[in-house]
Amino acid sequence: MSDAAIQLTDVRKSFGRTEIIRGVNLTIPKGQRHAIIGPNGAGKTTLFNLISGRFPISSGTITVNGRNTAGLTPPQINHLGLSRSFQVTSIFPRMTVFENIRCGLLWSRGYKYSFWNLLGSQRALNEASDALLERLNLHSRRNRPAGLLSYAEQRALEIGITIAGGANVILLDEPTAGMSHSETEYAQHLIRTVSEGKTLLMVEHDMSVVFGLADVITVLVYGEVIASDAPANIRSNRAVQQAYLGEEAA
Repeated sequence: MSDAAIQLTDVRKSFGRTEIIRGVNLTIPKGQRHAIIGPNGAGKTTLFNLISGRFPISSGTITVNGRNTAGLTPPQINHLGLSRSFQVTSIFPRMTVFENIRCGLLWSRGYKYSFWNLLGSQRALNEASDALLERLNLHSRRNRPAGLLSYAEQRALEIGITIAGGANVILLDEPTAGMSHSETEYAQHLIRTVSEGKTLLMVEHDMSVVFGLADVITVLVYGEVIASDAPANIRSNRAVQQAYLGEEAA
């Protein structure tokens, strides 16, 4: 489909004789906010790793922005317009918040990681970094070492690094894991803001975040999609309630 940001066709992944992803078919249109939920061990992170190229698929087809990703490395898939975050926060703790964001912008602006460039003289790069910090509500932390930020702020910074390269397809793996209620509200607002006009695919366990952000929710159980629908329909789906949501759906 020409309007598909991500399309999976009969995607399967096995580790040895163990099949983890079992014939997943999924189409995510451009501009959609899409959540994948399911119990532990359902294969959600494995699916993320297949889409982003960290793992090769065993069979099937994955396309990103209309391009088949078979045989492509994660950096090559990134160049197709896809960027992802991980469950574990990945930042440069000893560098300032500003420097972290600026590093995220380097690759997309042709600098790659040539740190010997006189980055301080790159006015456009610095201005873009400051603008993104404003969007992340982190400008007041601009000159603070990233390792001294609160947990929620570190996750916000990682989301900023994820989108810094200008990708139009964003994958977020459990972006609110470990957050308090107030931190989760902050993160949810941030995700809504930075994903505006982009395609968002996220794995998330907090149902308030899922139902608050997603246009469509896909439920994965034992490597198979058992439902993919609008949040209201997922909430009332008896098979989903039995497999995952339980009393929370009621």
